[in-house]
Amino acid sequence: MNEILSRYLPQIEFDSYEDFYANYKCNCPLDFNFAYDVADEWARLQPEKLALLWTDDTQEMKAFTFSEIKRLSDKAANALLALGIKKGDVVKLILKQRPGVWVLMCALSKIGAVCIPGTYQLTAKDLEYRCNIADVKLLITVDDNEVLESIAAARSNCPKLEKIAVIGKTIPDGCLDMRAEIEKAPEDFKRMPTDAKDPMLIYFSSGTTGLPKMVIHNHSLPLGHIVTAKYWHCAEDNGVHLTQTDSGWAKFAWGKIYGQWICGAAIGAYDTEKFTPKGMLDAIMRLKPVTFCAPATVFRYLIKEDLSGYDLGFIRHTSVAGEPLSPEVYNKFKELTGLEIYEGFGQSETSVMAAVFKWLKVKPGSMGKPAPLFDLKLIDEYGAVCDEGIVGNMSITKAGKNMYETDSTEAEKTPPVIGMSDFPGLFRGYWKDREVTAKSWNNGVYRTGDMAWMDDDGYLWFVGRNDDVIKCSGYRIGPFEVESALMEHPSVLECAVTASPDAMRGQVVKATVVLARGFSASDELKRELQNHVKRVTAPYKYPRIIEFVSELPKTISGKIKRVDIRMKDFEEKE
Repeated sequence: MNEILSRYLPQIEFDSYEDFYANYKCNCPLDFNFAYDVADEWARLQPEKLALLWTDDTQEMKAFTFSEIKRLSDKAANALLALGIKKGDVVKLILKQRPGVWVLMCALSKIGAVCIPGTYQLTAKDLEYRCNIADVKLLITVDDNEVLESIAAARSNCPKLEKIAVIGKTIPDGCLDMRAEIEKAPEDFKRMPTDAKDPMLIYFSSGTTGLPKMVIHNHSLPLGHIVTAKYWHCAEDNGVHLTQTDSGWAKFAWGKIYGQWICGAAIGAYDTEKFTPKGMLDAIMRLKPVTFCAPATVFRYLIKEDLSGYDLGFIRHTSVAGEPLSPEVYNKFKELTGLEIYEGFGQSETSVMAAVFKWLKVKPGSMGKPAPLFDLKLIDEYGAVCDEGIVGNMSITKAGKNMYETDSTEAEKTPPVIGMSDFPGLFRGYWKDREVTAKSWNNGVYRTGDMAWMDDDGYLWFVGRNDDVIKCSGYRIGPFEVESALMEHPSVLECAVTASPDAMRGQVVKATVVLARGFSASDELKRELQNHVKRVTAPYKYPRIIEFVSELPKTISGKIKRVDIRMKDFEEKE
């Protein structure tokens, strides 16, 4: 039996999804701290247990045991304290997938500091905004030239940013060598008091509309990801789990540290400078994960590759999240590899909210059924629960108290430490934004803004963000269904379906399409795509406008920014 997992779950194994949904419980001790109670505990119980298996584009491989993670994170915690970082201070990390990410996230957790992971794609403007609004005291980064240039450009406009530390060979003037700071720090470190409701982690939302919001989680978050790792990813004790994502994305918390280590799995890390399908496949062959998860974009590219030379027989379970996976991609990947892809849904604000859990049959295109604890419902605009087949706002209906339950302005100056909700895995609110928090999370209900419908088997089907739904001649058209139809055509590599203004119909469906290799844009291909959509879905949903582009606008987390396309079209028609 997994000694760590059994401490938090009264019941670990379940006979069916119904048994799982009705009886799953998770205990969260009041002083729970992931670094001490999971990473350090594995080091005590099984010192040589594999924690991290790392590779990069040069094919270098490194392995770290839990005893090594404990030793390094203890030294890093002492180094952070020596640099003046204390409980409640905010530290930003831009470390790609360097091994230091795992060490420093544990170290920050140990001293009770708040970690803000960031992607290396942030510009100077992005960094200035994030450092100032979050009161970042220390920024730790890789020695990437573009990242360092952006930090240098932003630094003079960030008055509360006291120090910058660099991990790598090139240490610019005015910056600290973080490796040297850790190396000279003592190994002895005693547990510091923290509370499960203390703030631990801030993710900036993808920012598909407006400025990114600060999503704040407390120390209970890792326990929420047991459901993610154990029952959706199917992570195995002593097996390697690979979720492909940069450390600056919330998907890192989902798939590359918390739930997986609680389950006893080793983390597989592919530290790539630039994604290529071949590089991904070669890294998979080196890491040999038994469970694998990736964004839909990765699978869209993999099915266009020649997979005949890759024996992926060591993979026993494959999953996808981040954006919906079209049935065509699912079917093609299964044809090429024999593997089914199990879809899941959630946000930076949550752990997994719905998924094709391990007991469930895959319905290609469906995100599966609700996770336990969250009491997920589809709510209409009047707050009523939707009937089967009716589109509603995916909502957690037992979200506990609003983060800002006090009128004190102190709640907006410091990270919240107000009482926990009834379950781990749900964010505590949008830090320093009372208005946005109250709009999405009030009266015990958190409305995600994602629209879906439920079929008569209880499976959920994604429609789109509330703002993405197209209203054409009285019809409500979800972009995902049209995108899925387009993806069935061999000419389409990626696409985004949006509303475009129309004098007669109010809005019409527009498809912005990236073509696969070997296809060229033409009026004939436009007509072929339109007729294809008419054949595979309701004819009124076909895209009356098709635009071919070389790439789609995306957030720094890789999600398609449909709002950019939509706003551009509406502005041009004004």
